[in-house]
Amino acid sequence: MTRRALLITGGALLAAAIALGILVVTVPAGATNALDEFWNGVAAQLREPWVLWGALFMNRVGGGWIAVLLVPLLIVASLVAVRRWRSAVFAASAFIVSAGLTQLLKNLFARARPDDMLVASDFGSFPSGHTANAATIAVVLWLVFPRVWVAVVGVLWVLVMALSRTILAVHWITDTIGGALVGASAALLVAGMLWGWASLGWSGPPAASARSPRAEDPTLP
Repeated sequence: MTRRALLITGGALLAAAIALGILVVTVPAGATNALDEFWNGVAAQLREPWVLWGALFMNRVGGGWIAVLLVPLLIVASLVAVRRWRSAVFAASAFIVSAGLTQLLKNLFARARPDDMLVASDFGSFPSGHTANAATIAVVLWLVFPRVWVAVVGVLWVLVMALSRTILAVHWITDTIGGALVGASAALLVAGMLWGWASLGWSGPPAASARSPRAEDPTLP
């Protein structure tokens, strides 16, 4: 993956999130809102006690001081502890950009939340802050540690978080899609801007290892 690919992909995801936000707030009778109403009904049928317990757990760990402060600090501190301070700067920057973009779009679109919310939440339904934060964490860790299992766990984390938000009826399903797009785009755009400096897992081998065989072995002709 290259800087150009990161910036293009991140920009495309952010543009898609903005386009989706415009669509859901300007076309109330459109297909996206029909999907929202349909899924809200499906989610209501899934509210078994154990499902609600899980959703409330995700609500707790995916928002508030735990998600906004504790988890990012733990990730940043862990990277510093293993002497990857540049990756730590990247992670901190991605979390800040993600939170800023999420709040900006919440205030820009000012979308109403579902009427049957089961927990209190802040202003603005689109995009989902919980899902955006989950997506940022997933993409940040994947960029720093590009392993298949990291990607799989990250995708599952985002999906479970998104589902929990609709189970609790604090978000429409399109809010969670928008949140995932925003969170992923923030991490990718910051990675693109810091590419080559942040010591990410996708950055390739260090410059020293890219020297020619002749430079490595002076006995070669």
